[in-house]
Amino acid sequence: MASLYSLCCVLFLALAIVALYVSPAVSTSRRGFERRNEVEDGFRVMLKHVDSGKNLTKWERIQRGIKRGQRRLQRLSVMFSTAISSSSVVKAPVAAGNGEFLMYLSIGTPPKSYSAVMDTGSDLIWTQCKPCSQCFKQSTPIFDPKLSSTFSKLSCSSHLCAALPEPTCGDGCEYVYSYGDYSSTQGVMATETFTFGKVSVPNIGFGCGEENDGEGFSQGAGLVGLGRGPLSLVSQLKEPKFSYCLTPFDETQKSTLLMGSIASVNRTLGAIKTTPLIHNPLQPSFYYLSLQGITVGGTRLPFNESTFAFQDDGSGGLIIDSGTTITYLEESVFNVLSKRFIKQMKLPVDNSGSTGLELCFILPSDTSEVKVPKLIFHFDGADLDLPGENYVIADSNMGLICLAMGRSNGISILGNIQQQNMLVLHDLKKKTLSFVQTQCHKL
Repeated sequence: MASLYSLCCVLFLALAIVALYVSPAVSTSRRGFERRNEVEDGFRVMLKHVDSGKNLTKWERIQRGIKRGQRRLQRLSVMFSTAISSSSVVKAPVAAGNGEFLMYLSIGTPPKSYSAVMDTGSDLIWTQCKPCSQCFKQSTPIFDPKLSSTFSKLSCSSHLCAALPEPTCGDGCEYVYSYGDYSSTQGVMATETFTFGKVSVPNIGFGCGEENDGEGFSQGAGLVGLGRGPLSLVSQLKEPKFSYCLTPFDETQKSTLLMGSIASVNRTLGAIKTTPLIHNPLQPSFYYLSLQGITVGGTRLPFNESTFAFQDDGSGGLIIDSGTTITYLEESVFNVLSKRFIKQMKLPVDNSGSTGLELCFILPSDTSEVKVPKLIFHFDGADLDLPGENYVIADSNMGLICLAMGRSNGISILGNIQQQNMLVLHDLKKKTLSFVQTQCHKL
């Protein structure tokens, strides 16, 4: 029996609620000087899920997230096809865009509060600005540069202007940034004082967007890129690391983003696992990991490590991404994983397609306990042993239990459900990613 529990998680059916929970059996001036010290020490930003506060069940939130994730995956596919197409007419840089979490910040002097989408899949920081010839609706007033004493347009000779893939020089340094579904923002690059909590940081380069168009941007007033490129927030701050800790979908507590030294992983939280960040020269903004194997139950899946290697066109590989809800695996690997789950679950497969997920099982009506096979991702130097609630989703009303994963072609993604209740540290100086399981609402 002991070996059985080492390979399984147990799911308890709480029929009084809609969402079921999975628990593993085994797992698991002077003022200027003071401000400079604060920035060096780092700062904390609260994150809110884009569907937080809406009258939605956990299952409904997940389904909405899946739809957004599928659009994001399509954007990534367009990125690769655009990059390799010699006949492409798309001249603007193409980024992943969008995300699942909003971060709170203020811009300008005096500071004006905004929420923006946190995106680890792109670099540019931008918000909508007046005068706006084409802007989407947002919950806060559009930023007016004329009302801020610290706003300054970037010159065309600035290093941040040079960091844009294709800047133009008109009324200062002008930019166009496109996303994979042909949503876009364009405007002028500028510097401004950004305030995060009680910490104000001057001279942050950002895009002041005067023409912004596309589905999904209205979640916030713009985006904050946290990618590996020079335009991102983490790169501009010269802070070598950041981390986030994402609370589960069904919780009302906000998640947390930590920048700088306070992002360090505390060993008292639990076992720390660290793996190298891999650099893709054709897609340098993403945080790639070396996935070397997957274990389902007690069986390591039979696939070649080269399955997740980079291709000559820059496709392939696996990225860790906060802006995608579920995990997407290369189709050949997902097919093998699905067959292994079907064999070990010993439940009838649901073929209705009602959930938006690719693999679901029909829950037995006469039991309050369901065993699910353990799932371990084997990264270079680190095994990620996932708790059951980080890879299966169950609904007693629908009578279904589903795998929170899907298939992809061209790129694989470790999504945010797999990262919930986990402190994920990105150390850009060491080029490593570390993770430790924790209760994120207690940070």
